[in-house]
Amino acid sequence: MAKEQTAVFGGGCFWCIEAVFQRLNGVQHVESGYIGGHVDNPTYRQVCGGDTGHVEVVRVTFNPDEISYRELLDVFFTVHDPTTLNRQGNDAGEQYRSVIFYADEEQQRIADDVIAEMTAAKAFPEPIVTAVEPASKFYAAEDYHQNYYNENSRQPYCMFVISPKLAKFEKKFGEKMRA
Repeated sequence: MAKEQTAVFGGGCFWCIEAVFQRLNGVQHVESGYIGGHVDNPTYRQVCGGDTGHVEVVRVTFNPDEISYRELLDVFFTVHDPTTLNRQGNDAGEQYRSVIFYADEEQQRIADDVIAEMTAAKAFPEPIVTAVEPASKFYAAEDYHQNYYNENSRQPYCMFVISPKLAKFEKKFGEKMRA
């Protein structure tokens, strides 16, 4: 059986980052969901209400022999704005915050190192506000949120928000994309 690890990222609407990670070589599965809050089995409506403490995230299952956790972080920091607190584009609230939920001490160290390196290099014009927190219980989002872009690419949100993120991703990471 192939090696598997998981990474959990929150960077705004989960549809946006799900679509990107689905296209990476070495990524075996991407699932949209919720994590970090105090409500068991939250619904999309509850999370959007901003009262659950949960964040919209993607759980990425990957083969570290094909793509490293550091490479996943590079993609993550490319396809969202890690300098805006509790907001990505028109999506506002804690549920859309920039956060890395680490599975173990190694992921925590790598995430902290990457943020420190980007900060030192002044990779962004504003300070990085991405939180690095221990992963808690992950709740899968409702079925209609899974594989959203691939099944709804002609929907206006997909065309005007997700497609430009995919184009930015493809420009920088084209060689890492699935054929």
